[in-house]
Amino acid sequence: MPALQTNPFVIYPVVLEGAHVRLEPLMPGHAAGLAAVSDDPALFQYMSFGNIGRPDLLRAWIESVAREPEAGTGVPFAIVDRAAGAVAGSTSYGDIAGKHRSLEIGRTWLGTAYQRTALNTEAKYLLLRHAFETLGANRVQIKTDSRNFKSQAAIERLGAIREGVLRAHMTLPDGFVRDTVMYSVIAGEWPRVKAGLEDRMNR
Repeated sequence: MPALQTNPFVIYPVVLEGAHVRLEPLMPGHAAGLAAVSDDPALFQYMSFGNIGRPDLLRAWIESVAREPEAGTGVPFAIVDRAAGAVAGSTSYGDIAGKHRSLEIGRTWLGTAYQRTALNTEAKYLLLRHAFETLGANRVQIKTDSRNFKSQAAIERLGAIREGVLRAHMTLPDGFVRDTVMYSVIAGEWPRVKAGLEDRMNR
């Protein structure tokens, strides 16, 4: 069992930096860079919020989620490629449950040119490390559409445990009622997951 945590489970916007990627709190100023890598509709095929690739929709979405930290409901990030100094995509903390010290990593997408690179693995590593080692999380969950086999494989490569399927869990903007596959990493598993991710990143 993890040690009892007494410090408040409050998540503030923070910059998280690794060798290849920097996660910056998402702001309207990231809109142009994010639009440049969000023009492929396939990126949003399984997203709960639909296709926001059009610049006006993307700006509105950024303005909406940028208010989440103040409300205590989430922390969105821009994924920045350090080498190029360019926005590569976005990811978020969400579904924050302070009483239970749990949260979700989600709403993640990378531009087509950045897929199958080190950026996603390192971004997840930074988010997980911050959640467990700084915030003192008991649980971090990641969920995905049951049709999105590519995402499921990527989550499993992280070392997360597949917990099951939430049937008819969510109605998407196009009206499709999706089943959701739920994964998690809990505090006691973090050393194993951390070692696996560091081994992958150091290859």
